[in-house]
Amino acid sequence: MHTLTGTTVVIIGGASGIGLAVAREVVAEGATVVLGGRDTTRLDRAVTELGTSADAAVVDTTDKASIAAFFDRLDRVDHLFTPGASYGRGPLTEISDELAESPFRSKFWGQYYAVKHALPRFSSTGSVVLMGGAYGARPPVDGAAYAACNAAIEGLGRALALELRPIRVNVVAPGLVDSDLWTKVPASVKDENFASYREKALISRAGSVAEIAHTVRYLMTNTYTTGSVLYPDGGYALR
Repeated sequence: MHTLTGTTVVIIGGASGIGLAVAREVVAEGATVVLGGRDTTRLDRAVTELGTSADAAVVDTTDKASIAAFFDRLDRVDHLFTPGASYGRGPLTEISDELAESPFRSKFWGQYYAVKHALPRFSSTGSVVLMGGAYGARPPVDGAAYAACNAAIEGLGRALALELRPIRVNVVAPGLVDSDLWTKVPASVKDENFASYREKALISRAGSVAEIAHTVRYLMTNTYTTGSVLYPDGGYALR
């Protein structure tokens, strides 16, 4: 097992939610964390919370130049986690082309180019954890492009594990997570989504950010795991 003490962990999307939960864990273990995101206020708040072991810079995962500039300021990357993305979903017959394409622009290509620009700075014992989603294995009825994006990320993780070895590459594919993102939608929408998920998941509840962060930390530290997809989804993908 690999310790995170003394390592540099980069988290794009680390100012809130799952990313921030992972940042707390790795800092507690003695790592230095570099956070990336679009919201300077949230980035500053996260760095203040995490203390002197944390730094942050603005990055837009839909902009290749922004991603390149973010990594140009870094000397070293030991572990990369890339949960930050902005996208939407909807039925094929109703969703706009721009919204339908948004998961690939931000979530797929954003992660692809993050790995590409981080690569020259990676240590040989490093790891990448890509963010997929359980909808890649069990699609919703109103999100064909979003489901396809998550499935594509799983394929990307396996292909990069072959190409980038000995750097380890894995994918975490969570189910529904009770994160601060849900504060941005009406309570009735959240309640409807959570009720539906409880009916479909074997454990009959949504996950917590701490549970997903625990999975990410495992993928960073278990030196015998690469090319894998882990589903912390309460058994959603099985039903």
